[in-house]
Amino acid sequence: MAGLRLGPLLRYTDGSSATVWVETSRPCTAEVRCPDGAGGSTRTFQVAGHHYALVPVTGLAPGTSTPYEVILDGTRVWPLPDSRFPASVIRVPAEDDGLRVTFGSCRWAAPPADGQDPVGPDALDSLAARVAAGGERPDVLLLLGDQVYADETSTATHHWLAARRDLSEPPGAEVADYEEYTRLYYESWLDPEVRWLLSTVPSCMIFDDHDVIDDWNTSAAWLADVRATPWWQERLLSGLMSYWVHQHLGNLSPAELAADPLYTAVRESPDGTDELRAFAAKADTDPASVRWSYRRDFGRVRLLMVDTRAARVLDEHDRAMLDPGEAEWLREQALADRESYDHLLVGTSLPWLLPHLIHDLETWDAALCRGERGARWAGFGERLRRAADLEHWAAFPASFAELAGLIARTGSGPGAPASICVLSGDVHHAYVAEPAWPAGTGPASRVLQLTCSPVHNSVPPTIRVGFRFGWSALARFLGRRFTRHGRSAQPPVTWRKRGGPWFGNQLMTLTLHGRSARLRLERARRNGTLETVEESTLTTP
Repeated sequence: MAGLRLGPLLRYTDGSSATVWVETSRPCTAEVRCPDGAGGSTRTFQVAGHHYALVPVTGLAPGTSTPYEVILDGTRVWPLPDSRFPASVIRVPAEDDGLRVTFGSCRWAAPPADGQDPVGPDALDSLAARVAAGGERPDVLLLLGDQVYADETSTATHHWLAARRDLSEPPGAEVADYEEYTRLYYESWLDPEVRWLLSTVPSCMIFDDHDVIDDWNTSAAWLADVRATPWWQERLLSGLMSYWVHQHLGNLSPAELAADPLYTAVRESPDGTDELRAFAAKADTDPASVRWSYRRDFGRVRLLMVDTRAARVLDEHDRAMLDPGEAEWLREQALADRESYDHLLVGTSLPWLLPHLIHDLETWDAALCRGERGARWAGFGERLRRAADLEHWAAFPASFAELAGLIARTGSGPGAPASICVLSGDVHHAYVAEPAWPAGTGPASRVLQLTCSPVHNSVPPTIRVGFRFGWSALARFLGRRFTRHGRSAQPPVTWRKRGGPWFGNQLMTLTLHGRSARLRLERARRNGTLETVEESTLTTP
């Protein structure tokens, strides 16, 4: 009899359809069944000995909240027997209901040892407890990177790895292949509270570096060094393959899935491992051959989730956060039918606007690495870049400026949205920053950088001090000295911190209704609740 190994995860939803992702113990027919007649079924597909299904659900109606069951070969496997949680539901908001978007990043999923969690309470656990108790529920959950940590495994996973291979051989206690990646997803998504939450709140995901390796694609020199190791190729291919299966498929609509030749090939093959591995290998050698970025429209809210890892151009004299095709896609999606949306959300795992000193350091370092101060400084710049993680948008100055220009264009003229929000994580703290353009060149839309992380991780006290200092007037003065030394151009925008920095395990929520937008930041408390740290109005009707 087929069993449910992982999931269900409620992924894509729109006004009439949804997708539900599951992993099963054997090949079977997976079915989602709702009491009102909505539902769907599909056969599982196989990758590396694992069996998965992305079940399309049809027959849903706007303004409804419908409980569902998961059935494998005629046997109900979800809800779990004696579950302490309410029924999982597929909720389809009416268009005039507005939208509640909760987001964050960086969830290290190691289970607590002896009841003590070394990095504090998990914000997703706390959110699940509130939703299960009948409290406020997001309409969609955006997970902005580092859903799993391939290079920072838990003690339990360390022991599991040691039982299958010699950890004295590289890559040691980091994951090495597809099977080991599946262990990370089990550890993360079988947490009871998180498992139930992801079964009942739709989710959108994008990778960041730790989903593959810390500082993934920092520079051409970094990439050459890591490609010279004997373990990297298998690690990267496994990372991309497991991301495609566990995260990427659920980001796509049923129509996009039907038009995807790889999805068709994997489903039609008795074992899709070879097809998926070939796809991952091509994505490695030719990043422009795949687009991990995607667009979602939620009524009058548009989300553009942008890949800022695999789409990079690493030539020091032509560095870009996005390759030309990816950059053109972003422009087209932002500018198309602007009158059809009131709010634009740009999801990018890495913040566009950073504390001023950090921004200036990254811009200076990029100038050194491209040789502005000679070969010796270039070598120093590369070492500093890797040691200090200087690889955000500021480390790609042309891309930083291009995004500023695109935001200004999108937010100007007839049909401009009420707000344009850049949603990010990565930096293990939260803050709100607002850019300003030179007089007469800025957008009419309210533009904000909203950064929120971690969901479940930590930041050392010394780094906290650095982030606070990075916003200070003295830090700005020091930053200007660095950029002058690097002969760097001034950025096309200035910006101010409007809130933060805030530390702890936390989530941000945007409530969007018509042309109004409100923001709330909540921090997880050790008693299992979420406390409001900040609440503010961003735009009014």
